[in-house]
Amino acid sequence: MLRFEQPWRTAGRRVAGPAKQLDSAWQSALKTITDRWPDIPLVVGGRSAGARVACRCFASPARGVVALAFPLHPPGRPASSRAAELDAVEGPVLIVQGERDPFGTSDEVRRAFPGRDVVNVAGAVHGLGPTRKADDPTARAAAIVEPVARFVSAVTGGGQLPRTSARS
Repeated sequence: MLRFEQPWRTAGRRVAGPAKQLDSAWQSALKTITDRWPDIPLVVGGRSAGARVACRCFASPARGVVALAFPLHPPGRPASSRAAELDAVEGPVLIVQGERDPFGTSDEVRRAFPGRDVVNVAGAVHGLGPTRKADDPTARAAAIVEPVARFVSAVTGGGQLPRTSARS
């Protein structure tokens, strides 16, 4: 597993830069990875803005996308949909979404992408972590890690492939 930290994050900024800059940095990192390890079974993904970048930049040799807390729309503005970014992915996608995410609940995401696999993280908001002290962080982590591990295994040859069709 390799992790790519967007330059805006390493610079200490809290808000992502323009999509063009994010995508350029991502594509450069992917080229470095695929040049160094040309046969690596690659699954790309990210959380929030990183999920959007992974969707926009999805291309071979990547085999699938894991979108954690995909920001379907800005909070309180469901008409400003970002669905086209995820909808354009021509490959398997797993979306892990908080039940109470203000950027798009798991139900909203499921309705927006009926042909995609959506994992509901019960009670979670955009950060996907526990929202109350009573929440069990181990159970919360398992609710995220287990379906992601199954998806990655499936798209890299370790199991049955998930659906690949975008919505009709």
